Amino acid sequence: MATRQLNTSIESSLYERLERLATRTGRHYAAEFIERGLNDLEDHHLLKDALQEFYDSDEDSIAHEDVDWDALGR
Repeated sequence: MATRQLNTSIESSLYERLERLATRTGRHYAAEFIERGLNDLEDHHLLKDALQEFYDSDEDSIAHEDVDWDALGR
């Protein structure tokens, strides 16, 4: 996997926490944290857009208890 360097500023307390974790574990986690956060943000915006698309469609919703959960994915 090709990598690129990212230079950014973070609060001192956050930096110190990252350094303590790296010292304790022997690993640096910043890239992993960025990836997890980015995944969460992408999911959030995809869901937000899908919900807005549903609202704009004027389609009727189905009550949770009326969904045939066993039939989904067939």
